[in-house]
Formats: sequence, C-alpha cells, structure tokens
Amino acid sequence: MRAVVYKGPFEVAIEQVEDPRIQHPNDVLVRVTSTAICGSDLHMYEGRTAAEPGIVFGHENLGVVEETGEGVTTLSKGDRVVMPFNVACGFCKNCSAGFTGFCLTVNPGFAGGAYGYVAMGPYTGGQAEYVRVPYADFNCLKLPEGTEKETDFVLLADIFPTGYHGNELADVRPGDTVAVYGAGPVGLMAAYSAMLRGASKVFVVDRVAERLQKAEEIGAVPIDFTQGNPAEQIKEQTGGEGTDKGIDAVGYQAQAQGEDREEPAIVLNSLVETVRPTGALGIPGLYVPSDPGGPDEQAKKGMLMVSVGRLFEKGLRLGTGQCNVKRYNRHLRDMIIEDRAKPSFVVSHELPLDEASSAYEKFDKRVEGYTKVVLHPQAA
Repeated sequence: MRAVVYKGPFEVAIEQVEDPRIQHPNDVLVRVTSTAICGSDLHMYEGRTAAEPGIVFGHENLGVVEETGEGVTTLSKGDRVVMPFNVACGFCKNCSAGFTGFCLTVNPGFAGGAYGYVAMGPYTGGQAEYVRVPYADFNCLKLPEGTEKETDFVLLADIFPTGYHGNELADVRPGDTVAVYGAGPVGLMAAYSAMLRGASKVFVVDRVAERLQKAEEIGAVPIDFTQGNPAEQIKEQTGGEGTDKGIDAVGYQAQAQGEDREEPAIVLNSLVETVRPTGALGIPGLYVPSDPGGPDEQAKKGMLMVSVGRLFEKGLRLGTGQCNVKRYNRHLRDMIIEDRAKPSFVVSHELPLDEASSAYEKFDKRVEGYTKVVLHPQAA
C-alpha cells in the first residue's frame, strides 16, 4: 500500500509499504478515507524527536472497516469509523479510570500508545491506504453512513477532543474568561471548546495573521504577541486582573517574543502571569523529555526554567498531559451530528495522499494559509 514515510528531518515521501493484516482476533483493518496532518507530526518531521527514518506517520484517522478479526463483536465490514489517536486496551487500570491516553497494556514499559508516533508502540500510522486497529471494539467510534461531515468527524481523532481536554484540565466553566496561547489547530479547538462550554470571553495569542483571523471569526479576541507582552495586553482588557483560566496549546517549540529563536518555557511563564490568582492552567501542548534540537543543554533534556515561585505565590492549579480521546469523542461526535459543533472551520486544505510531501513543507512553514491539512488516501 502507499503511505507517508519519514525519511529524515524535513523530508517525507510516499512509498510502498507492507499491507497491514489482522494480527489478533480483536483487530480490524480500516480503509482510510481521511487522515489529518497534526502539529505533533511536525515535531518528528523537523527532527525534534527520536523518530527514526522509516516510520509511517498518521494518528488522526477515519475510514471504513474492510476486514474484522473473529473476536470483534460490535463492528462489521462497511462501518464508517474514526479512531482516537490513543491506542488503548479498555481494561487496564488507567483505561478503566478513563485515562485511555495512558494505557498500560498496548506499549509495554510506557504509559500510552498511538498510531505512527515515536515511542508510542508498534502501531503503523494511518497516513496510508489502510490501517490496523487493535482492540477495535473499544477503539473504533462508529459514525453515520455516507460521507457527510467527513472533515468534521476526522477531527475527533485528536484535535477537537484535545482542545476540549485543555478546557477540562483548566476546569473551564460557564462565565469564565479564558486565555489560549497558540492559534494552531489545537489552540483554535481549545478556544472553540471554551465557547461551547460557556466561557464569557476568550483571548487567543499567536503571531500568524491567518490564525488570529480564524480566532476572531469564531468570536475570540486575537492577541498578537509581536505587538507587545501578551499577558499585559490581556490584563488591559480584563480590568488588570487577568483571566480565570489559561490553556497552553503551543508546547516546547514556543517562540521568544520579538526574536527569531525558541524559548521553550515562555508560554508556561506567560500563562502564570496571565491568569489571575487562584485560577487554573490546562497544558495539552506537547512537552518532551528529550529534544535533540533544544536551544540549550537543559532544554534538550526536557528541563525548562518555569516560574514555579510565581505559580505557587498565585495559588494556581495546573493539569497536564495528552488527551484521553475516548472520554470526549462520543459526545463531541453527537454535537457534530446535531449541528451543535462544526470543528472543520480549521481545515484549510484537503489533498490527495500523493501531495503529502508538499503539504508537510507548507504546513511546517505556515505559508499559503495552511492551518490544517486533511489527506484523502482513498475515496470515501
């Protein structure tokens, strides 16, 4: 089958790879009709992880069940399904508690598994014509038949639940004011989710004009950090108090204000200053224990200079970690079905799989309006 294969920093290619097959009675094979490029994929694409050449990318996958293992009971050939980026067993201690992003079964020696991602287990990515789904009864979420709302539903694999998860981590409640740092796909989904949850005012911080425009279009207040300290800009619009809650949708490759260099802890420290005393921070933005391209030796080891003293002084609470997609995807799916949510506003480009190499390059450079790319390996 054809698949997006990592060749080395800033290079992917479409290659023929081995077709997936049923390996366990609870597996299914899915013919992939939509698969999105994630900002997290760019960390590998840029060589900022330990990913080795040969890995097939793709953890945001939607398609049609093509074959089922003999142990599968709730799925049939022809079912349209979307899979969480988390590969999870459904029965371990963490899965039973709802922490499916930290499954203890699927990736021995590590809490959590995912498709097509470094250190997340042996699961081939879905930027390909087919993908194998283990523990399929648990991991597949059924969708309405047909092709309607395809670009909405594919976002249930990761960024819509992840944006929502940022709000859960920050305990966003009706009436809250919220600051979201980062207007990439996850940041826009976090802002959108805050509004769905009843936030009274949402600020979105970024420097890319197209992204800030998207934030404004959904009713958020855009904050361009090249125009001044973002925390001070937000305080000026909140009576000097700051926001009730804050969400980091950037992670460790954050840019220093006014300079063309990275400052890995700047978003965390900015949020500490942005959120009012006794508020809360949600941190779904990715941080890693090893960053080969880190700007200094400490950053390369995942050790950042965070203002813990101010965090403590202000009595701030914080929650971190990747999204437990299964906790949210069913009710977010139903909101899409009932036209209560339309997350596909973030999708800027829909392309055939063969254009993946160009799409990665343009998405990575933030050019030509590339905010979110959905690839279509096969016809729906």
